[in-house]
Amino acid sequence: MEEKILELIEQKKFGELKNLLSDINPADLAQIFEEVEEKDLPVIFRILPKELAAEVFVEMDSDMQQLLIEAFSDKELREVMDELFMDDTVDIIDEMPATVAKRILRQTDAAKRRMINQLLAYPDDSAGSIMTTEYIDLKKDMTVDEAFDRIRQIGFDTETIYMCYVTDRSRRLLGIVSVKDLLLNPKSAVLSKIMDENVIFVNTHDDREEVAVQFEKYDLLAIPVVDKEDRLVGIVTVDDAIDVMKEEVTEDIEKMAAILPSEHSYFKTGVFETVKARIPWLMLLMISATFTGAIISGFEEKLTLFSGLIAFIPMLMDTGGNSGSQASVTVIRSISLGDIEFGDIFRVLWKEIRVAFCCSLALAVVNTAKLILVDYLLLKTFNGDTHAFAEIVVVCLTLFCTVIVAKIVGCSLPILAKKLGFDPAVMASPLITTIVDAISLMIYFGFASLILSV
Repeated sequence: MEEKILELIEQKKFGELKNLLSDINPADLAQIFEEVEEKDLPVIFRILPKELAAEVFVEMDSDMQQLLIEAFSDKELREVMDELFMDDTVDIIDEMPATVAKRILRQTDAAKRRMINQLLAYPDDSAGSIMTTEYIDLKKDMTVDEAFDRIRQIGFDTETIYMCYVTDRSRRLLGIVSVKDLLLNPKSAVLSKIMDENVIFVNTHDDREEVAVQFEKYDLLAIPVVDKEDRLVGIVTVDDAIDVMKEEVTEDIEKMAAILPSEHSYFKTGVFETVKARIPWLMLLMISATFTGAIISGFEEKLTLFSGLIAFIPMLMDTGGNSGSQASVTVIRSISLGDIEFGDIFRVLWKEIRVAFCCSLALAVVNTAKLILVDYLLLKTFNGDTHAFAEIVVVCLTLFCTVIVAKIVGCSLPILAKKLGFDPAVMASPLITTIVDAISLMIYFGFASLILSV
């Protein structure tokens, strides 16, 4: 299909191309347009039917949108913007350079411009920033028949008609009624008798990630957004919730990998922008790693007396880091899903301590067998060392304690970070590993000093 479209573009058979494009899903068209040469993109976009063109425009990335906006006449730009829902218009303006955003606003009427500016004023991470103001509003004294008349009247300009919201004269949210409810009740039934008054709603300043969680929890298609006076000001639809989930997951993954979050996809992010996102954490972790070097340097002379101990430092540090990472990733994920709150910290600690005890015991037993059978008997790591078995005890005790401490650190730091207002994802693998590395070395040399009198 893609090859056929590109072929028709090259042959300039636009009549045939229009018929072909009209039957393709907007999301697929947006993906196909990424393969089109920039000079041909405005020409092809103009042959699309008006409604389809708007749907495709929403699915495009910001670079392609900007390219088209700059190629549009004022009339064309106005026609595209008029077909967009309010939340999509706000998203596009928010991603455009200031000059392009001002041009878009100039092509909107005063009422729409006022609404756009109001939505842009909400914090980027709030429910208000992702809501649309186009929804079906009904009154409680309407009959089912009157409700359908209202839906037919304004339904074309709303993002969803399945869920309808019952409000009073002051726009205060009273209840909710679905099209299914309307279809299954008599035409003369009054909405106050059939509406659901137990409405799940969010506030304009609620965190958008928490809003997205509500969709998953209650299996919603849309959720109403109210202001401080409980007046209905908009709705968030499931497609916007999915976008939020995707963005938040991507952001968490980047933070957990010690990368500053990026607003663009991998190939849309330049080399220097990628470097800027990665280098701050790399420098911080590099500097923090000097603590482990300082600890090793402090015991350097004593380690020469028991050189066998040096060989096990990487294993102990890696095992501790891996154990801490397992706990931190699990807890961070549970925090993002709302399963863990700060008040659960002692329950989490008690569980992780039990898990850590079982894991560390199993690892210590296996490691003891490995040290005796492989390192001592086969590889002769302790060859000629009169303290061989004492060193094995040091290694195994360190391993046992390191795993327990690592899991305690790994599960508690994300919860404490959340309580202090930081993103728990920051307390992920790289930072946890650095902290645990230093702790594992102190435990190691502590046991060495106690048992071997180093």
